[in-house]
Amino acid sequence: MEHTGKKQRGMDSLAVLHYALANRAFRMREEQRMVTQSGDPCRWFFDFRSILLEGPTLTVISELFWKQLKSEVPFQVGGLETAAITLVAGVVLKAKADNVIVNGFYVRKSRKKDGIQQMVEGALGDEKVILIDDGLNSGKSLIRQIELLHLLGKKVHAVCVMVRFRDLSFYRYFHENGIRIISLFTLDDFPETGGIEKYARDNAEKSTSAAHIPFILHWKFESKDPSYFHILPKSAPAIDDERVYFGADNGTLWALNQSDGSVAWSYKTLFGAGKKRIFSSPAVHDGIVYFGAYDGNFYALDAKTGKKKWIYREADWIGSSPCVAEDFGTIFIGLEFGLWNKQGGIAALDLKTGEKRWWRYVKTMVHSSPAHSREYCVVIVGSTSGTVYAFNAKSGEPLWTFQTDGAVRAGFAFDETYGYVCFGSEDKYTYVLNTKNGTLVYKVETLEPIYSTPLVANGRLYFGVLDKRVLCVDLTTGSVLWTFWTSSRIFATPLMVDGHIFIGSNDGRLYELDATTGKEMGYFQTTERIVNKVAYNPTTKRFFVPTYANELYCLERKNE
Repeated sequence: MEHTGKKQRGMDSLAVLHYALANRAFRMREEQRMVTQSGDPCRWFFDFRSILLEGPTLTVISELFWKQLKSEVPFQVGGLETAAITLVAGVVLKAKADNVIVNGFYVRKSRKKDGIQQMVEGALGDEKVILIDDGLNSGKSLIRQIELLHLLGKKVHAVCVMVRFRDLSFYRYFHENGIRIISLFTLDDFPETGGIEKYARDNAEKSTSAAHIPFILHWKFESKDPSYFHILPKSAPAIDDERVYFGADNGTLWALNQSDGSVAWSYKTLFGAGKKRIFSSPAVHDGIVYFGAYDGNFYALDAKTGKKKWIYREADWIGSSPCVAEDFGTIFIGLEFGLWNKQGGIAALDLKTGEKRWWRYVKTMVHSSPAHSREYCVVIVGSTSGTVYAFNAKSGEPLWTFQTDGAVRAGFAFDETYGYVCFGSEDKYTYVLNTKNGTLVYKVETLEPIYSTPLVANGRLYFGVLDKRVLCVDLTTGSVLWTFWTSSRIFATPLMVDGHIFIGSNDGRLYELDATTGKEMGYFQTTERIVNKVAYNPTTKRFFVPTYANELYCLERKNE
């Protein structure tokens, strides 16, 4: 192999690794096709994994890491799968060769769904933690590990990488948390990259807040026995003046005091459909909390006490979220049935009594959440067949249908000015229809399916996609105004507060974006996926951020 050739004989370990990185891991566009996350051509790339399993090269890396770290003994070393597994093993073995015992562990990219469902593999000890990786670019993956370990009571002391892409001043998060950054090389050691300054210029739009967390954590609540099998939108939080309400995988509807996260009351549903209990996001109106459950019941509870007001029992399952039509005292909910050719439906119920005002069967299941336009007196709902149904909101009279080529599971957004209704489908399109007659105005193609309910504001349409993007579209033309890439799939629905978009991703990060430009203004890192819309109290200026693990974070944005 090349690393045993004449060019490397007589080199010290650092020079040997530099040679391996520059000649075997480094790739230029002229040599090999490569693209960025957005699909654009990439000028150069470090393929670190191409050298990590070479025995002699891994030995050199382990020697260099150990040389940098051995003065920190006692410590334990870990990192993110998959690259860090090899590096951790190398450091542990190198330390053992020097008669030093170093504990090793690795962090999973996603929680194991069965067994003991761990995020961290290996036994964490009491020693200080050092994280290692092949490269340090934005730092996002390391920050997620640091936050996870913090929740487990472990303090990260340092991070050690082969190549650092940015100037040390960029990594504010690490400096503010007293975390030392160690790197064997920087981009300046590889002239073909253009160096750190050029990389910063080329990535200026992506660099603004990668080390900026403008949120204060007030409290965190965790419901027991979360289910990790369903990675899709679950029960999003809803608020009134005092409390926040959300459903959990164990069948509990929680009412928490917004001030401190303490439990005001809880209501337990007794069964569900398999591991599905409450996916329905509650609605709060006039002192009553409404939600559906997979026991087939639709509940109305007193918001102050949790006492039952009424229950509608005519469905087999309910995964849909309710929609209140305050103008004529009705609440709408999607229904699911185990009947041949009549698997779904929509019911219009009296807000006070639960009396059925009207209902309609449809052929396939309705997991979608109904949406109501007061201006057009219409209620619209989707189905798993891809059919969208519009009904007269007062009488239930069918008005029109529209057929897509994929399931429509999320909700709808209206623009009353233009008379549009907007929604996404699993057929990889977001649709804009005429609310009156259901005719297509235009559709926006995406790379992957859409679970995110769109947000309409100021003549623009915002939504997330499973291809990891947040899109902003001109509502009048359908042209894409800006795109923001996260690190993972997006199921969550966007929220706008004071001209900023707040949206979560499966990378566990709540992103704050400028609604006009898409520029990242800040973020908050959780350790689990964020699959639902965030709730916001404009009076207290607190955000309530849910995760698919039935956690709820209460945040406040820092004044800067």
